[in-house]
Amino acid sequence: MLEIIATTVEDAKRIEASGANRIELISALTEGGLTPSYGLIKKVIESVKIPVNVMIRPHAKSFVYTDDELNVMKEDILIAKQLKANGVVLGVLDKNNRICENSLAKLLEVCGDLEVTFHRAIDELADPVNGITVLAKYSQIKRVLTSGGKGDILDNLSRIKQMIANAGSLRVLVGGGLNLKNIKQIITETRAPEYHFGTAIRENTSSFGEINAEKLASLVTIVNQFGFH
Repeated sequence: MLEIIATTVEDAKRIEASGANRIELISALTEGGLTPSYGLIKKVIESVKIPVNVMIRPHAKSFVYTDDELNVMKEDILIAKQLKANGVVLGVLDKNNRICENSLAKLLEVCGDLEVTFHRAIDELADPVNGITVLAKYSQIKRVLTSGGKGDILDNLSRIKQMIANAGSLRVLVGGGLNLKNIKQIITETRAPEYHFGTAIRENTSSFGEINAEKLASLVTIVNQFGFH
C-alpha cells in the first residue's frame, strides 16, 4: 500500500495515474501538513477514484489543542465526512508529550465510519512503542503514520519493527524520510504493510516542487516488487 501526499487537484490526478493506492490531502506541506480547504477537498474527491484521507490539523505550533481548536477540528472532520472522504488524519498530544486520550476521544466521537490515521505526532513521544499500544485500544483508528521516532528513519528501523509487533490490528504506515534510495532497505527490514511519501517524489525534493511522474512511477514499480500486504 503506497500513500502519497497531495496538495492540489493536479497532484491527486498524477498520484492516481501513477498507480499509487491512496492520497493524503493536505495544505501547507512546508508546515508538515495542515487542513485543506473545503473547495480543495471537494474537487480532489470528485477528480479521483482512489481513497482520499484528509489532514485535520488547524495549526503547526504543536499537537496540543485547546477546546476551541478541538471544536474546529470536529467541524473539519464533519466536512470531510460530508464530502465523502475515505478518512481523516489526526494526532493529539498533551503538554507532557503523551497521547491525549481525552482529546482523541472527542475527535473520534464525530468520525463515524471514516478511516482514522494517527499521524506523526506519535514520533514526538519519548516511547512511540508504548504510544502505539495506547492507540491499539481504539477500533476506529486503522493506522499510525510513523518514522519510528525522531532522527533519521534508517536509525529507527528496529523501533519501527517493535511498533509493528505491538500494533495489534493497527496498520503501521511508514513515512518521514523515505526516498527512492532507502525504500528497498526499509521494506526489506521492517516488512511494514504501508508506505507514505511526500517531498521525495517532487521536483528537487522540494515542498514547492511539482510531483515528478517519472519518480513516482519508479517508486510504484519498486513497492510492487514486494508481494506482501
